[in-house]
Amino acid sequence: MRKQAKDSNNMKTAILKYNAGNIRSVLFALERLGVEATVTDDPEELRSADKVIFPGVGEASTAMNYLKERRLDELIKDLQQPVLGICLGMQLMCKHSEENDTACMGIFDLPVKKFESPVKNLLKIPQIGWNNVAGLHSVIFEHVPENSYMYFVHSYYVALGPETTAIANYIINYSAALQKDNFYAVQFHPEKSADAGQQLIESFLKL
Repeated sequence: MRKQAKDSNNMKTAILKYNAGNIRSVLFALERLGVEATVTDDPEELRSADKVIFPGVGEASTAMNYLKERRLDELIKDLQQPVLGICLGMQLMCKHSEENDTACMGIFDLPVKKFESPVKNLLKIPQIGWNNVAGLHSVIFEHVPENSYMYFVHSYYVALGPETTAIANYIINYSAALQKDNFYAVQFHPEKSADAGQQLIESFLKL
């Protein structure tokens, strides 16, 4: 049996509720660690949480509009506790996305670009499936082996930059993970990435 995350009975974990999918699989991953999470878009619940998870499967401009209408974009940027962005959540934490020319939150000063296959139909877009991650150098990867395989589903990628903490390659090298201060983000889905992904989630919860 996997050891539960530190102080899981007392820790308040919030999952940001917005018009994006995949929240249920994140909840299941937390449950496997003995952690109960609240799915919420309530500002006070988000501010008072010990950890905030910003998941996402969806389209950038629609998601950003939802966040801006509720001023959740500004709230997220002001959070002081550890925040983990996943997939679209990571992209929305960047500066700008090519997906419908969307201005994002700018926590990470990096662009989000669309994959372009060098030869038509040579590589399928979106990238769907397992891919290895390398160059791991964030505390959330402390117990994740180098070149571990994680599960990806995405048509857009975050360029490399000083905030990159893991690299993957599909057509081009890109940021598989980012970190700046209390903000952590991953392009892959740790909740669907077997033991390596579960270990990353556990390490995040222990911050």
